Amino acid sequence: MYQLTCADGHKYPGSEPTYVLDIIPLATGLAATSSDQRLCIFDPLRLSRGPLKSIKTKHINLTTAKAYSTNNSIVATSGENGHISLWDLRLDPKEAEALQIKGNYPSILSLACSEATNTIAAGTEFADHQASIVIWDLRSIANPKTQYTEVHSDDITELNYHPTNPSLLLTGSTDGLVNIYNTTITDEDEVVIQTLNHGSIHRASFLNDTEVFALSHDEKFALYDVAEGVDSGSATLDLGDVRQVLGCQYAANVFAKMNGAGAVIGAGAQDQEMFQLFHLSKGAEGWDLDRGSVVGLPGAHGSELVRSFCFNDEAQVVFTAGEDGCIKAWRPGS
Repeated sequence: MYQLTCADGHKYPGSEPTYVLDIIPLATGLAATSSDQRLCIFDPLRLSRGPLKSIKTKHINLTTAKAYSTNNSIVATSGENGHISLWDLRLDPKEAEALQIKGNYPSILSLACSEATNTIAAGTEFADHQASIVIWDLRSIANPKTQYTEVHSDDITELNYHPTNPSLLLTGSTDGLVNIYNTTITDEDEVVIQTLNHGSIHRASFLNDTEVFALSHDEKFALYDVAEGVDSGSATLDLGDVRQVLGCQYAANVFAKMNGAGAVIGAGAQDQEMFQLFHLSKGAEGWDLDRGSVVGLPGAHGSELVRSFCFNDEAQVVFTAGEDGCIKAWRPGS
């Protein structure tokens, strides 16, 4: 195992414990959301100096955040009040809320953003016998562009647009399904073009143009090929329960490598105070777990969960955020 060293970090102050929920890399810094309902931005090279900007959101319970524009440092947030806010983190905190979408919606649990098409999609919890996917064109937010209310039968926990075709949207739900939609179709009987039955979805997304991953709440992981003409019912790589395969207690998330050379699973073990990055490589014969290139972050976030991580291969740094109220930067040791 190749190990990294914690080179920098910041701990949120206060007597009450603060969970750091998400970290999002942007052109102007590292954005973070936390359980004290704040959206902050940090200098990734100087985390210990604390946030450059700190914004108190009004979502009652902030549930999710996504980058709308990485280059322009615009982030979307949502929460229990059913509202969506768009924040321009280049501006002063008092002027940063660039847009607010209000509506009579239950708690929003997931977001997807497409700057190319000026759209934001939101997935709601299951309430009043339905869970909704609502899509807005940000050039006209008075009414949603599209709304689907019959495609999932439980909380919608994950939303992601296709990496090169923003008319395609992936959703995941605690009903066990991962669906892919052609959002140019408004008829709910016709909109779903692929369905995967994986189990209650914690994380799911595209890894490339034709392949997706799914990670369930009971830590089962698989990859699926969703290309046209491919039977998408069976997995192309099925690791089963990653706790047994990786020797961990939970998986935090999965990200595609920017250079197209596979993907990374981030998994932790609180009793070992360890977080590890496991590389999935793709060769001529398909995907495989590369057990020879595990990266360890010893100490991690102590006995607390790592809620979010991201990496910058060029700078050789990994960022983690956890339920101990800390954001940390990890680098190769000297």
